[in-house]
Amino acid sequence: MKTILCYGDSNTWGFDPRSMSRYDHKTRWPMVLGRTLNAGADPDDPPYWIVEEGLNGRTSCREDPVEGDKNGFRQLMPILESHAPVDIFIVMLGTNDLKLRFNPQPYDIAHGVQRIAGAVRDSRQGPGGTSPKVIMICPPATAVLSPLFKNFFGDPVELSREFPPHYKACAQEAGALFLDAGKHVITSPADGIHFDAEGQIALGKAAAELIRRMA
Repeated sequence: MKTILCYGDSNTWGFDPRSMSRYDHKTRWPMVLGRTLNAGADPDDPPYWIVEEGLNGRTSCREDPVEGDKNGFRQLMPILESHAPVDIFIVMLGTNDLKLRFNPQPYDIAHGVQRIAGAVRDSRQGPGGTSPKVIMICPPATAVLSPLFKNFFGDPVELSREFPPHYKACAQEAGALFLDAGKHVITSPADGIHFDAEGQIALGKAAAELIRRMA
């Protein structure tokens, strides 16, 4: 059984922008990923085990002076070691780095995620002390934000649209695979930040297809 660790923010946690609660296990994209990869397998011995590690407000590598302990880079190693050995590490972060208090720049945000990919690669927390394989997912562009999120993010639509080429270049430099979520997911108009259920399901299936091509 191979372990896949999905490391992200509220979209990996499964935040529902319409109910303001959490999607169920059948809807969250990491669970869709696992269900797709394990389809047709013996339910008592599936080939993949999925670890959900989503945290609302998590940044790539920035300390949040308002929301507290959200630094994804600083939290990384204890989480990675606690779930070792990890075969595949999937990271989708960067949306929270767009908050006004971080003075966001797309290039810097992508490099923050690259730091995580590099640390995972160097961790030797894969099977037999090998390096886990890493997939960097570029978050989709934000939409027009609801008043609640606009207070924190301002208007990040144009900045977030600049993400893909920076993420792709950083993934290549880190020796990671790249997935552009924006080709599969449209951010929900309900709040401009999170995914509707259809987006969660589409991303899980897209990630599964990429992993199948790796095998």
